[in-house]
Amino acid sequence: MKILWVKAGGLVPPDTGGKIRSYHILRELAREHSITFFSFYGAHPNDSHSQLEEVFERVVTIPLDLPEPKSFRELCDYSLRLLTREPYNISKYCRPNVRHELRQLLNQESFDAIVCDFVIAAGAIPWEVPTPKILFTHNVESVIWQRHYQVARNPLWRALSWREWRTMQVAERRYLQAAEHVLTVSEDDRRHFAEFIDAAKLSVIPTGADTEFFSPTGELETPNRLVFTGSMDWLPNEDGVIYFMKEILPLMRQEIPELSLTVVGRNPSLRLKELAASTASAYLTGWVEDIRPYLSQAAVCVVPLRIGGGTRLKIFEAMSMGKAIVSTTIGAEGLPVRPGEHLLIADEPAHFAKSTLALLHDPGRRRSMGLTARELVVKNYSWKMVAKQFADILAEVVAKSRRSGEKAATKS
Repeated sequence: MKILWVKAGGLVPPDTGGKIRSYHILRELAREHSITFFSFYGAHPNDSHSQLEEVFERVVTIPLDLPEPKSFRELCDYSLRLLTREPYNISKYCRPNVRHELRQLLNQESFDAIVCDFVIAAGAIPWEVPTPKILFTHNVESVIWQRHYQVARNPLWRALSWREWRTMQVAERRYLQAAEHVLTVSEDDRRHFAEFIDAAKLSVIPTGADTEFFSPTGELETPNRLVFTGSMDWLPNEDGVIYFMKEILPLMRQEIPELSLTVVGRNPSLRLKELAASTASAYLTGWVEDIRPYLSQAAVCVVPLRIGGGTRLKIFEAMSMGKAIVSTTIGAEGLPVRPGEHLLIADEPAHFAKSTLALLHDPGRRRSMGLTARELVVKNYSWKMVAKQFADILAEVVAKSRRSGEKAATKS
């Protein structure tokens, strides 16, 4: 197949859940199919997207002059876009020059399918073109913003979250209805979308893991060490870590005073740095080249998320390394795991603290749970298997579109 893959936010380095998922699926697809990768993202130094030319048939990139997150300039940019019907997270990327370049490409070249990667890129797609369009959703974006609104305390952030939630809800429905087919990463997301689009248009693509890269190292755990991994410039991650440090960690230290927490992820905010500095044995690594040593050293991996959508790759990566995990329901949302067998689920601070302490006190249970978790991922969720399912669904959508076109031509 000849596939045009359209993505906002870039692809490399693959340092966020969405990038990791798309990167591995695309690399596998490119082994057997022709991929034209079209992406637009905030301009940044040391841009490595040109390296993708070695992987894909063609790479078209449009670096954008985007304001820094949470800066005064971003607030001004947001204010200028208040009169548009699009949520800010779509309008800031899908600018006129991006839409023009994409339309020019489609005028010059034909494709079997267009994959819109995340609903964020949907504002750039010319939805009226006859090429079948597949919307690959990694989350229910409107639900993420709804959860931001529900936990926000700052009045301005609460108001902005409310607007993003409501406008994203409308945009999400509009673009999902326009697509020929929609891919979700969990059954939960599929059920949510089935409330307003035909369920026959929906398919689930499971989350995967690089099971060879993320494998047990045999390194000894550091006693009473907890680890959280994730991009710290992703607001749900920041919220989860702050919640853990303020509400859960103090409860656990009543029983194990020497407990330590290592937070592994890029760009922690000033707020988080200040909190970590005032919290005993709490460490922020910032960006690291390889998270595996930190996972290996962890006695327990914690995923205390209160906001999110889709599925969390961090959990499958930790499972693939045979680690014991405690997560909130939202943290493990949509993953095909059995609580009590592959990981522990706890939502209230006291329950989360008690569950984590129980694992810290029981190394045999940690090992058994980790082995069971890795077995599940290795058996069912390698990226090669995930990409094959992806390709099979694309082929089916393309074949259905061709049959419809031939039928229409016969009638005319």
